Amino acid sequence: MKNIKFYFLTIIGLWSFNLNAQTTVNKLDVFQDSLSSISKTVYSAQSDEKKFTENGRFVKTLVEALKEPNSFNYTFDSLKTVSVIKSPDQLFRIISRYVQLENGTYRYYGTIQMNTKGSLKLYPLIDQTENINDQNIITNNQKWFGAKYYEIIPVTLSGRLPYYVLLGWKGNTLETTKKVVEILSFDNEHVNFGMPVFDGKELKGKNRVIFEYQKQNAMILKTDKNAGLIVFDHLAPFDPEMVGKFQFYGSDGNTDAFKIVGGRLKLQENVILKNEANASDALYADPTKNVKPVRKF
Repeated sequence: MKNIKFYFLTIIGLWSFNLNAQTTVNKLDVFQDSLSSISKTVYSAQSDEKKFTENGRFVKTLVEALKEPNSFNYTFDSLKTVSVIKSPDQLFRIISRYVQLENGTYRYYGTIQMNTKGSLKLYPLIDQTENINDQNIITNNQKWFGAKYYEIIPVTLSGRLPYYVLLGWKGNTLETTKKVVEILSFDNEHVNFGMPVFDGKELKGKNRVIFEYQKQNAMILKTDKNAGLIVFDHLAPFDPEMVGKFQFYGSDGNTDAFKIVGGRLKLQENVILKNEANASDALYADPTKNVKPVRKF
């Protein structure tokens, strides 16, 4: 009789848990719909004043959504203007987005949400780009060199606190775009951005790496898991006389990379990346060998 009673209590407990979980998901779905609607209003607003007002509503609604239990596992995948990425160790996630202003510049918004079992723990990211005169300084979440992040790479060091490499897109002006290799670390209850972990030509003392190039161009900055590298296009001016004028910069066709060695990011220049074997490789004719492809049917 006791076993039967225990069985029914277990079933009721599981049913209640599933019901509560489903209720939370439904609430977050409603929040997501509201956020999506507000986001459209922000991006269609005709004045900066209207954008800021509506964006304030967006931030407030997002915080209310994150207060819901188990919100850390909710993906917000319908919010196309928002980047939500988790650290591979599941310690935290970063939610980031931007608003483009009337003059063509950008304002960034974000937060770091810690994976807590109890009350919500957030580190709001306050974009201070326009007030940062030295782009190489070490900052914190209250003085953030704003970006929309799309990848997190953890770096673990024996006997030391880990840090994380963040790859981010940073729309800049009407003429140029930036991409950023940022370093994030946690020191007790503090968040730090920037760390001198780069090795290579002209990288001594760099706390972060910033690429700037012509707005109409594209730049690759991503991880290549097969090669174990963070790869990026090598940027150069279209004309040697334009050195330092980044509105004339673009990829010169070469690829550089960072390789994590001993907890540091070591520059590798002119790397050759190999694609995975593909059935269509036999159809490729190497022009340097002047050999026709062999067709197999």
